[in-house]
Amino acid sequence: MQNNSDNIPYWRVNFSEDVIVKVSESIRNENISMGSVTEEFEHLMGEALGVPYVVATSSGSTALLMTMMALGIKAGDEVIIPNRTWIATAHAPMILGAKPILVDVLPDRPVIDTSLIREKINSRTTAIIPVQLGGCSVEMKEVWEIAKEYNLIVVEDASQALFSKYLGKYAGTQSEVGCFSMSVAKLVSSGQGGFAVTKNRELYEQMKLIRTHGVANIINASSFTRMGCNFRFTDLQASVGLVQLAKVSENINNLIFIYKMYQDGLKGMDWIKLLPVYIEKEEVPLYIEVMVEGREELIKYLESNDIQSRPVSPDLDSAKYLDCNEIFPNSQLFGKQGLILPCGPDQPIENVNRVLKLLQSYK
Repeated sequence: MQNNSDNIPYWRVNFSEDVIVKVSESIRNENISMGSVTEEFEHLMGEALGVPYVVATSSGSTALLMTMMALGIKAGDEVIIPNRTWIATAHAPMILGAKPILVDVLPDRPVIDTSLIREKINSRTTAIIPVQLGGCSVEMKEVWEIAKEYNLIVVEDASQALFSKYLGKYAGTQSEVGCFSMSVAKLVSSGQGGFAVTKNRELYEQMKLIRTHGVANIINASSFTRMGCNFRFTDLQASVGLVQLAKVSENINNLIFIYKMYQDGLKGMDWIKLLPVYIEKEEVPLYIEVMVEGREELIKYLESNDIQSRPVSPDLDSAKYLDCNEIFPNSQLFGKQGLILPCGPDQPIENVNRVLKLLQSYK
């Protein structure tokens, strides 16, 4: 989300000259569709995360859908998810005829309240999808214990938590499958794209088949082995992703620095609350998410000063087609008051200072 004027975008990442060089190299070598550059990206991402199997795909949403298909989620199944997440988490099981079962989040962080999971489990429950939102980790130990007790599958939606850690291990790498996004406003971006990681070779092989209509070799397609779709990545996207992956440590440090700037700059402002990200536990603060009453007024004030902000996505229960009539008090508060302030690994420091100065004069 680049901007060359005086306007400050809510997210800033720099696709540098290195990206142009790498993409040009792939074009010159005729690496256009999914091929050797994608394989290189999968290998290096697997090494970085410490997992043996990575399947790159067209989006984080597709990664979730492929995972649900590979795990055999079907019509009549129920899948437990938090009420605060991007709608893709619900759509993946729904596309297969399964029903997402919504659970409220914690009062201080927008991740699933694990103490509420058991009451949603019944004979139709097959899986839990905890979501590590904005780099914030779910209390995964409790999720794994519940899953073991009820023989459930755990799929982590870590789309917003690449390289965030929980108990010293990377988010998304300790459950059956972890799903990640590489859209523009992510730590490692390829413009669009995503990937799934697993330690289970059989799941890995199934997801690879699903990615290409159940065909093992697209050039020499001798049989159709299972239902799938065209969920392939491209070498051009992989080229962008490789450059971003190479600078991931720098990007993480920049995100942490910006988070700390806001942490210090917002002190004493009782009307605005920065959501806690546990940097000391190696969580990566992907976004600068705050809670503020009168959110729309603040958005207009920032807009009038050429500053873009972004209200958080709606609660899932607001989607009428999910057919959920429960009340989720914690989730509701985040949905009404949550706002993302300008951030991103390449957000200039002077932009952050300008935002903080305007916030200090707002009330």
